[in-house]
Order: sequence, then C-alpha cells, then structure tokens
Amino acid sequence: MVPSTDARRHTGRSGVGVPSRRDVFRLPALSASVADARGRVRARLREWGLGAELRDDACLVVTELFTNAVRHTDSEKITCALHDAGLVIRLEVTDQGCGDRDPVPYAAQDDEEGGRGLLLVSVLAAAWGSDPAAEGTGRVVWAELAVHRPPC
Repeated sequence: MVPSTDARRHTGRSGVGVPSRRDVFRLPALSASVADARGRVRARLREWGLGAELRDDACLVVTELFTNAVRHTDSEKITCALHDAGLVIRLEVTDQGCGDRDPVPYAAQDDEEGGRGLLLVSVLAAAWGSDPAAEGTGRVVWAELAVHRPPC
C-alpha cells in the first residue's frame, strides 16, 4: 500500500520489544470515505502482521468513529491515526469541530436502526474516550484495542 500524501509513519520503540508504528491519513468527511478508512486500517494492520480478529475489531471501531464524525460534525476532512504501541493498537479519529456534544453511548430502542455504534466500541475496546483536538477546534475520539502477540 502506498501511503497517502498526508500519511506520516514512524518507527521507534514502545512496549516490550515491539516497534512503535504509526500511520496518519486524512479523508473527506463523506459517508463514502468510511469504506476508504476501513480499508486503510485493515491493510496497515495486515502489513504490521496483526491477526484477523484484531483487524476485524479495528475496522468496526474505525467505521463507527468515522461515521459519527461525518454525521455529527460539520467537518470537511477527518484525520485518522493508527498507533501500534505494543500492548494496544490506538485508533484516533479527529474531526474539525462543531459537533453538538461529547460522544456517549446511546440507549437505542429495539426498533431503531442506528445508535449502537459507541456501545460496540465500548465492548471491543480496552479503553475509549475523547479529547479536544490539538488544533483548538474539533475533537479526537480514540479507542485502544488489546493486542495478543504470541510469545517469542
């Protein structure tokens, strides 16, 4: 996979004997971009040698977080970051702001089609939350998924 012009990748050391790897990419804040984000995450985690179950979970998480950024903010671009920190994979989705509230899981009724995304994220992630974006506007919604690496 060829990194986008917005991608930054870093190889350092983090965790116990595991390289710290990072990929950052930016996509238009469109529903059609959700599939691109999911594909990018899947390909990068495969490149990093991480298992199919973790890739599937990460794809579901990035789908939910990216979709929320598209639906609930007036962003033009959304930035996604992946960080392999050894014991966890951290996914971050940064919007450009003007969302109506902090993200919280919604208690969807049985007959509602949507509203369960953050509940799924909370089940799949070891931890998740949101922080103000470094640029001063917008929000970073992040999730950390546990990595189960085979012993050396």
